Amino acid sequence: MLWITEFSCFFSAALAMILLSPSLQSFSPAAAIRSSHLDAYFRPLPSDHSLRNFSFRESPIFRNADGCRFSGGDSGVCNPSLVHVAITLDVEYLRGSIAAVNSIIQHSVCPESVFFHFLVSDTNLETLIRSTFPKLNLKIYYFAPETVQPLISSSVRQALEQPLNYARNYLADLLEPCVDRVIYLDSDLAVIDDIAKLWKTVLGPRTIGAPEYCHANFTRYFTGAFWSDKRYNGTFEGRNPCYFNTGVMVIDLRKWRRFGYTKTIEKWMEIQKMERIYELGSLPPYLLVFAGHVAPISHRWNQHGLGGDNVRGSCRDLHAGPVSLLHWSGSGKPWLRLDSKLPCPLDTLWQPYDLYKHSH
Repeated sequence: MLWITEFSCFFSAALAMILLSPSLQSFSPAAAIRSSHLDAYFRPLPSDHSLRNFSFRESPIFRNADGCRFSGGDSGVCNPSLVHVAITLDVEYLRGSIAAVNSIIQHSVCPESVFFHFLVSDTNLETLIRSTFPKLNLKIYYFAPETVQPLISSSVRQALEQPLNYARNYLADLLEPCVDRVIYLDSDLAVIDDIAKLWKTVLGPRTIGAPEYCHANFTRYFTGAFWSDKRYNGTFEGRNPCYFNTGVMVIDLRKWRRFGYTKTIEKWMEIQKMERIYELGSLPPYLLVFAGHVAPISHRWNQHGLGGDNVRGSCRDLHAGPVSLLHWSGSGKPWLRLDSKLPCPLDTLWQPYDLYKHSH
């Protein structure tokens, strides 16, 4: 189905308004960010002395169980038997990212069949991640902050304004063309089930899959200016939009590339710069483009909100039902609360995957 059918005529009008404005055509196209083509977009950062404060234990080596399709003979990124996982790496969330990776390989039946795509804005992190996981199948992708910085608006939390939060928008351009599906994961989570189960999600005609939460008040993710303007709220006409958390997504990169969703997200971010139609960082553009067109995934794959609310950071309980992934979305992070000796009860479930040497 052509992408245009997924959007209303009102959204088309909004896009036309942007395309006709000369001041909004200067932003570099998404195709220009592939590191293999334009190195200028990935200028190495100066050595960061703060990395000296990080010291991690080397992860144990985990081998494939009998019966795994991938034997380890060909670890190239285009191996069709690989499970592809994308995670960002930055100094502030590095400890969480490393714990997330450690949890994935510990619970994977075929850990040697998992290929990690790390998105970074600091070239110095590559040595650290390779020394912590010396046998991991991985590739580092350098994402320049200026690729998206002109499009970022202020948010309810400063952490949500970091350019690397938006790197997920460019996965279809950054990753090799042979990678036609990827699991995107946030840095503040722990996987306690075999990641291959999530990988096998059937997306059908949809581009992304994620756990949906249709009981949430969807209107609160957008401002009054959005809901009072038919040019914008009309994009949801004919759809049944539900909230979903973008920290856990299965993405069909072939469809993403075919329908040009990176540019569509960029256009909504341009509208946000002019009209202030939402308050939360990188989430609302995904809701605008995909809500109502998401392949549903069991809630067990995103027990989110464990970081507490964004104001008080209060402790949260698990949602009812089975659990395959624990997600500390929200303002409170388990490593910070554990170090402060004021952990929430569920933070102890994250602790076994922490490889930070000075955490205890």
